[in-house]
Amino acid sequence: MIRTSFNDNWQVRPKTNPFAELSGQTVPYREVTLPHDAMIEQVRVPSEEGGAGGYFPGGEYEYRKTFFVPEEHRGKRVVIEFEGVYRDAVVFINGDYAGQRPYGYSLFRIDADRFLRFGQDNEIRVEARAHQDSRWYSGAGIYRDTWLLVGEVVRIAPDGVRVATPDIDAERAVVEVATTVVNDSIEIRTADLLIELRDVAGAVVATGAGKITVLPGESAIARQRLYVRDPALWSVAEPALYTCDVTLVGLDSERVTFGIRSLRLDPVHGLRLNGESVKLRGACVHHDNGVLGAATHARAEERRVQILKEAGFNAIRMSHHPMSKAMLDACDRLGMLVVDEAFDVWTSAKSPYDYSLSFPEWWARDIEAMVAKDYNHPSVIMYSIGNEIPETGTPSGAAWGRKLAEKVRAPDGTRYVTNAINNMLAVMSELASLREQAAGINTLMADAGDMMNAVAVSDVVTERTAESYSVLDVAGMNYSDSRYALDRERFPDRIILGTETFPTRIDRNWALVQQYSTVIGDFTWTGWDYLGEVGIGRPQYGSTPTHVAPYPYLLAGCGDIDITGHRRPASYYREIVFGLRTRPYLAVWRPEHHGQTFIGSPWAWSDTLPSWTWPGHEGAPVTVEVYADADEVEVLLNGRSLGRRRIGLLLRPEAGTPGETDPAVLTDPRQRLDLWTGTLTSVFTYAGHQVRVTTVADPHHAPVHPRHRPGDRPPPALRGGPLAQARRPGRPREPVRHRLPAHLAAATPPLPPRTAPPHPRRGPADPLRRPGRGDGGFHGLVRRGTRRRLPPARPRHAGPGVLRREDHRGPHFRARLLVVGPGDRPALARTARPQATPALAVHPGQPGPAPPARRHLLRHRHRALPAPRRPPLDVVRPRRRPRDPAHRPRRHGGHPPRRPRSLGLEQRLGLGLSRHGHDRHPPRPPRPGRGRPPHRHRQEHLPGHRTQPADRQHPAPLPTGQRGSPHRCLSHGRRVGERGQRRVSGLPQRRELGRPARGLPSMALGG
Repeated sequence: MIRTSFNDNWQVRPKTNPFAELSGQTVPYREVTLPHDAMIEQVRVPSEEGGAGGYFPGGEYEYRKTFFVPEEHRGKRVVIEFEGVYRDAVVFINGDYAGQRPYGYSLFRIDADRFLRFGQDNEIRVEARAHQDSRWYSGAGIYRDTWLLVGEVVRIAPDGVRVATPDIDAERAVVEVATTVVNDSIEIRTADLLIELRDVAGAVVATGAGKITVLPGESAIARQRLYVRDPALWSVAEPALYTCDVTLVGLDSERVTFGIRSLRLDPVHGLRLNGESVKLRGACVHHDNGVLGAATHARAEERRVQILKEAGFNAIRMSHHPMSKAMLDACDRLGMLVVDEAFDVWTSAKSPYDYSLSFPEWWARDIEAMVAKDYNHPSVIMYSIGNEIPETGTPSGAAWGRKLAEKVRAPDGTRYVTNAINNMLAVMSELASLREQAAGINTLMADAGDMMNAVAVSDVVTERTAESYSVLDVAGMNYSDSRYALDRERFPDRIILGTETFPTRIDRNWALVQQYSTVIGDFTWTGWDYLGEVGIGRPQYGSTPTHVAPYPYLLAGCGDIDITGHRRPASYYREIVFGLRTRPYLAVWRPEHHGQTFIGSPWAWSDTLPSWTWPGHEGAPVTVEVYADADEVEVLLNGRSLGRRRIGLLLRPEAGTPGETDPAVLTDPRQRLDLWTGTLTSVFTYAGHQVRVTTVADPHHAPVHPRHRPGDRPPPALRGGPLAQARRPGRPREPVRHRLPAHLAAATPPLPPRTAPPHPRRGPADPLRRPGRGDGGFHGLVRRGTRRRLPPARPRHAGPGVLRREDHRGPHFRARLLVVGPGDRPALARTARPQATPALAVHPGQPGPAPPARRHLLRHRHRALPAPRRPPLDVVRPRRRPRDPAHRPRRHGGHPPRRPRSLGLEQRLGLGLSRHGHDRHPPRPPRPGRGRPPHRHRQEHLPGHRTQPADRQHPAPLPTGQRGSPHRCLSHGRRVGERGQRRVSGLPQRRELGRPARGLPSMALGG
């Protein structure tokens, strides 16, 4: 069909009541050229619900256009195409209803020939309305291009040419062209079909010809296979495009562009483009163009794609609606991969009047429109059927997901299907119970990212989202990086895409993407700043952050690229993390907020700008952030060195230099420069001694030792988090081995061992003894998935010239910092994730005896751990009473021994105990003359074996030589056999009847 632009000579006005017009209250039209955003011209007003849309008011708008239809168009097919009208578009031609489209992001067409007056002027009128129906700035009106299509009754259908490349090798590529021909006449028609393929230079590389016969009132598809020799493959680096010209001889013609490329997906190699593995360096992008509003201009779309690619991105996720044709064309030309998304809502509403009201009736047609628009674009590699859909955690939502996925695969089986699932939102109804079951999760509520990660690894999420993930080719996860390692173990064939992540955690997320082949990429929120959701990424200072900024805020403030297209410091940091930039980058905090507490949200970067000029603040102190792919940086001011620091800690020069009277003030600008777990490490000289400081800045990451090597297993929280063992109490625990990236391991060389003097009360130090409270060490060995609350830090033994440990607390930051003296090994500490930028003050210690020596307990990964002389707190064994001749033995019905010294949360719940270790229902004392089993654990007998009477707390003893029935230990969830074996902390142990076992601990880290 002949395609002509239909953008000129439109008029627009706010829609008025027809009865008001009868009384003379009319609103005049004004001239506009499409695309046009009617909302961006409105006066913003403060309102409680207006923050999502940038405080722009909703409204109803009416467009009209008068156009002439020549007489020669009579008997032909005339179609008017709208690429996008927001929202609830209703079309009238010459006063008659011609069609409608509720969804504001779908391309739709109106068959206009039956309403037209040939040889005369005709009027088309379009109504659109927008009101509390979006979570971001949507715009309103005819904001995308319009087209007039004219063709014969026998013609190629719009979007009727589809090109696929099912078979590609180095010598040739198979190109399959499917052409849909429509016959609206009343007779059988046969036509000749010619196909030509041209390369980027315009040279013909393949041709095809054939005939097609179409029955009256029907359509037919002609498929032809063509072969291109020595094909130029489309890729991110070299986006080679071909042209396909299809001619229906004497009737119609169509031209489309396409690329020759192959996609493969598996859990071993991840995503492969043309046989090469590629990790998606993704950016989520909304559709508005800043001061242009929602109006889609081809050059503005191309500019955005170009700047994003220059910033290091290679993929765009359109959020949360289908991408415009103009941006798709730009991605094809510039080499940008695309994840095109269908919906933000299904049947459950997120706004009072959103698309959920029309979804059950229109979803299938909107899916068809998205796939038809995207089919010939090589940049599109994946379809997303939804974003943060609450129904995904229910059986009904899983059924809806299956319907949508199959609807996408039916017309296009060459691309993959995903769904951006927010695991916390999927189990929102169970969130209250999860908070009660998970010890310490309430402390995570202050940080949205930690809360989402903690909930994401729960058994409830695993069970309720299993079917929703199973219907997808790629499991899209929003803010659930804690599931990456967990799903690698539980679902080894599940391929994951981080469809939405916090920009402040790109270092940790990208390390996981590189480590796991099953994780194919990361999409930050967002790549480009946008209108609406005002202030979610703005810098905040004070005590309590707020999610939505008050009027007159306009922007979200959380993009790597600002609203005008300039790169922010976060963009350069991301480029360094991606490994695409080797030069360091300097960012300066705004001096007017110097010394204030920064409390930005997880979407908020530091309040920095790439500027060193601050009029009115001459001579005032400032904080500088340095981003570099290096082990050490040196900052110079006007040629004068301010000192050298290893990546991770910076010296604030205004605080002075280390000395006997002035403390050394070390600042952590963002705790981001360690590309693994937020560990901060610095080695410097203080008072003539070499001092090492190590702290971990994440509440559910175990401490990481600097000597761990790259490529080893991730931290515990990345393999399950704080809920991992609460949902799997019976799983054997294995030692956790951590490794750091090579540049961090090289940056922290081991210190020589030291010899400690004997303790004044304990005598010589035992290198194999577990460090305890008196050792100044880490309190409690960390097991995978176990979080222990540490006691307040106190100054420990300190010798001359040795620094002491201090505890730093605040409303949003708690740091446990251990500074050790010359020759000591680095201490391990845990902190809550900082919401501010605190200064960790290091002070000289007081003279006194040095702390006892410690030995690093983490051996070679293939070597067994030595048994400690003193069992750790997490090993459950009875306390032994001193032998008392008057005490009756247990086999004669004596008093039961005391309760184990330490029980985990899941053990206390399994024993029917409260959180504080008390019995909810105290057991009845044993009856006189009755014995109890020779082991310490409460039991439940398995089916098929002899059980105890209902009125007895414990079964009677068996005759000598007779074996007892198998039972299950309620404390550990272990099956205890008749040969006297049991498991303690995941290790099989031998025990003798009547004697408790002394088991080896399950160690994760050594002090």
